Amino acid sequence: MRATITFSTNSREEIVDITAQVQAIVSAHGRDCELCALYELGATAAIMIQENWDPNIRTDVLSCLRTIAPAGQWLHDRIDGNGDAHMKAGLVGPSEIIPVQNGQLLLSTWQNIFFCEFDGPRTSRKVILTLI
Repeated sequence: MRATITFSTNSREEIVDITAQVQAIVSAHGRDCELCALYELGATAAIMIQENWDPNIRTDVLSCLRTIAPAGQWLHDRIDGNGDAHMKAGLVGPSEIIPVQNGQLLLSTWQNIFFCEFDGPRTSRKVILTLI
């Protein structure tokens, strides 16, 4: 089974919790599945599983990535000014695979699924969800 989660982002860089949307699809269609594969469509965004309790984690993740891949120093910036977004997306990665049991994502108490926007805002971002 395959579904697409579509949403907009509001800032150049932000981390959006998509756990509820993913779980809703898994609950509806994944009772007999064992894996949920997520893949974001885009070269300047990523998918991450991270702590969900402390909202400072999102800020810390962005601060860390800004240190590793600062804006304005990449050859690609000569083309469209978003070289850092490509570097950040490559470091985090476009996908995650999560075990599923009885229609439930097997995330720990402290884990959620986050879409990482590095080149927004965008009116349409897409995450492909495949149940296996």
